[in-house]
Amino acid sequence: MSGVEAIPIGALAGAASQVAWFLPVLVATIAYFHYEVNDPESRIIDQPGNLLLDQYDFIIVGAGSAGAVLANRLTEVEDWSVLLIEAGGDETEISDVPLLAAYLQLTQLDWQYKAEPQNTACLAMKDQRCNWPRGKVLGGSSVLNYMMYVRGNHMDYDNWLKQGNPGWGYDDVLYYFKKSEDNRNPYLARTPYHSMGGYLTVSEAPYKTPLADAFVRAGQEMGYDIRDINGEQQTGFMIPQGTIRRGARCSTSKAFLRPARLRKNLHVSINSHATRVAIDPETKVAYGVEMIKGNERHFIRANKEVLLSAGSISSAQLLMLSGVGPKNHLTEMGIPVLADLDVGKNLQDHVGLGGLAFLINKEVSLTQERVENVQTVLNYATMGDGPLTVMGGVEGLAFINTKYANHSVDTPDIELHFVSGSTNSDGGVQLWKAHGLKEEFYKSVYEPINNKDVWSAIPVSEMS
Repeated sequence: MSGVEAIPIGALAGAASQVAWFLPVLVATIAYFHYEVNDPESRIIDQPGNLLLDQYDFIIVGAGSAGAVLANRLTEVEDWSVLLIEAGGDETEISDVPLLAAYLQLTQLDWQYKAEPQNTACLAMKDQRCNWPRGKVLGGSSVLNYMMYVRGNHMDYDNWLKQGNPGWGYDDVLYYFKKSEDNRNPYLARTPYHSMGGYLTVSEAPYKTPLADAFVRAGQEMGYDIRDINGEQQTGFMIPQGTIRRGARCSTSKAFLRPARLRKNLHVSINSHATRVAIDPETKVAYGVEMIKGNERHFIRANKEVLLSAGSISSAQLLMLSGVGPKNHLTEMGIPVLADLDVGKNLQDHVGLGGLAFLINKEVSLTQERVENVQTVLNYATMGDGPLTVMGGVEGLAFINTKYANHSVDTPDIELHFVSGSTNSDGGVQLWKAHGLKEEFYKSVYEPINNKDVWSAIPVSEMS
């Protein structure tokens, strides 16, 4: 999830000089052990611009959390040709490392969006604008997120069904969750709510600090059960399940796209920016996509469908660039109006609260000084183990009820992210910048406790 505090080590561009040695060691070690020529997870093949076809049956815009899945499933039909367009490039060795989630923000893998200045939120952020990370990379935001595997509440799906959306009830979508899942926890995989053998690997981090167990025990003391929050009931505490494989991030690109990379009916075009969907003004049917690859503009026809999976921001933007959106805004921007629709309206995000950091008297948390060493890197690269496998520093999840929740049904209204550290845990190198904090706020709240052992909790509101 974007906005969750974490404790990655200072290992990406922009980190202070005192930790500059760590990045080349980490990259070289991972590359040596993980990316041999015969690796079954070989990178996708970029279709050169001069070899793109004039037309495909399906054109998918955005190779992110949804687009990679669509490309895999559609190309299972050998007679269908598919073009997958992605504005970014491929994942990196660093983006594979779970602990470094926050350090991917504000890099070339991120669109680097910012919210408009807020009066009731983002008050500790520079210019009162929150960073809004969105993946510009194969795998999209599944490459930037904190890898938490959380399906959502049963009643949300059932309410969609009641509102007239057949196929969206919980029992309907559970079939597809299980179809995609390869759950590596033997205690969960054999329950009615999970399965093995799918493309997407789900597991717990192979490493945990003593704080993780302390968190779930605290939940029990509060009267909550330790449970599978993706199972029969959601309310409760758990060690998080995540999209990780052998201790490394398992993005949708790694899970769904790479296994399909050699299918003859799939072309993938990376570093390709879609600028417009061509829509027939009479029939309102999309029939092609305009995109820029390199310095060349291409127009590709779609014989069957154009599928937009460019994310909550870019999909809306692309629709408006194509003439579908609020009439007044399109007219203001000089875009001919094909359909006057409230595209982009009512966009919502969960509200989360940072800053709840608590000092502890034992050296058990995840601090930069403790994890930036060669042995940690070797353990990660060779064994897929150690603190680098912790998903953005998040070691516990809980869904709890406040006094405002409806206690008669399983609809908790607060989600807790438990982190074995906080913004101070990298000694002020990079985390506060990735989170977009004001410098004076960081110096006031976090600098006095730099590198000290802490844990933190981030309450996040649940919306139905």
